[in-house]
Amino acid sequence: MVKLKEKLKQNSPTFFELAFDILAILVSYIIHYYIRFESGLFESDLHPSFTDAFFTGLIILAYWLIAFFFAGLYRNWFVRSPFDEFLAVIKTSFFFNFLLFFFVFLDSSSRPRLLFLIYFIDITFFVLLGRFIARRLQKYLRQKKLIQIPVVIFGTQAEAFELFKKVQTQREWGYDVKAIVLLNDKVESQTPNVPIYPLDKLEAVLDKIRPSELFIAIDKPDHEMILDIANKCADRQIIVKIVPDLYDVLTGLVKTFPLYSIPLIEISTQLLRPWEAFLKRAIDILVSSFVLILGLPLWILVAILIKIDSKGPILYKQERVGKNGKIFICYKFRSMYTDAEKTGPRTTVLNDPRVTRVGYFLRKTHIDEVPQFWNVLKGEMSLVGPRPERPVFLENYSRMVPLFKRRLVVRPGMTGWNQVKSPLFETNVEHLRNRLKDDFYYIENMSLKLDIEILLRTIYLVLRGRGQA
Repeated sequence: MVKLKEKLKQNSPTFFELAFDILAILVSYIIHYYIRFESGLFESDLHPSFTDAFFTGLIILAYWLIAFFFAGLYRNWFVRSPFDEFLAVIKTSFFFNFLLFFFVFLDSSSRPRLLFLIYFIDITFFVLLGRFIARRLQKYLRQKKLIQIPVVIFGTQAEAFELFKKVQTQREWGYDVKAIVLLNDKVESQTPNVPIYPLDKLEAVLDKIRPSELFIAIDKPDHEMILDIANKCADRQIIVKIVPDLYDVLTGLVKTFPLYSIPLIEISTQLLRPWEAFLKRAIDILVSSFVLILGLPLWILVAILIKIDSKGPILYKQERVGKNGKIFICYKFRSMYTDAEKTGPRTTVLNDPRVTRVGYFLRKTHIDEVPQFWNVLKGEMSLVGPRPERPVFLENYSRMVPLFKRRLVVRPGMTGWNQVKSPLFETNVEHLRNRLKDDFYYIENMSLKLDIEILLRTIYLVLRGRGQA
């Protein structure tokens, strides 16, 4: 019960937005119903019964809630400018109102454009009014400390203490500073009335307090250290907000958003907007189903050839590390002899003698990876993402390149940005660092457009026979 209350407090902006949106949508629907059917302004052969109007209202409510969700309107808008939120509401309302009237009302009214305009103004006004009230109510509850968001501040002493003072004096922000972790151990001035820890206790503090957010305020920050901390916070689903270095802001090296009166860089755990994440998953399901079902005769033929060529199972099963470190079984058509790893796990090399005759062809054409479409269908993998690694190799690579596990914040993919840029696989440190840069580039720039580009590049490479055998 305590955890549920804390979760409600942390996500209170979303709950308030949702509650007031429901009320606004229902009120606007009732007003629209009166204007259209009761006011006499519009001629209509239809006059719905109470039951019909009631169920239509429920459908309209579901339509708008789904629309707002996919438009990204259910996130923490409280920390952002109300102008940005209201502009997003207006754009979303106009687009989905247009779709609604185009498919539903265009042929059922003699004055559809006027009806469209009235309903657009109607629903936009009440949703904006509801969002305004939600903001005021949130501010009041945070001032009264009924809603508080647990945070930890990390940084150099002067910057961390200054940020702490700002948070303490602005109670309407609702932040409850649970601890301060200092980069420099020595405290040279009066300390705030919160526990203070050295840098080496940061992970222990995060595990003990479980804050919703980590604020970083450092003079001349070490970028590698910041990335390492962001990686640790991502593993714990903690949002990181960084007070940017003044030089970075002045030279345009970073893009900031204002948290109240403080410019901040936000490192969020949400990498795709909801509608993009939904569409990415839908494409995964459609494409994998299409390949597995329509290519079934060919896959049966491949299975027969594997059996004829060498002894052993048709499929090769192997443990891989998926999103958030979850272990899953990855499937491939067997392309090596059954005793290929009798001396222990090792990576594939060019012209590997363990590869069978049929396996050589399968690997050159990437047909050996077709069973992975089943992993995609199950949601363990995606069509596009970082390469999934075996647990033993992941630990080895993480020792060579400490940030390697940062890749686990997304589903692994059958293909990815690194694979299309460097089709040949190597395991030296330089290659791993370049590979990690490519994976980070993909993670930080995830979009459907980038996925489509990678898929097209992959098809081109497959047609050229660029697989490694």
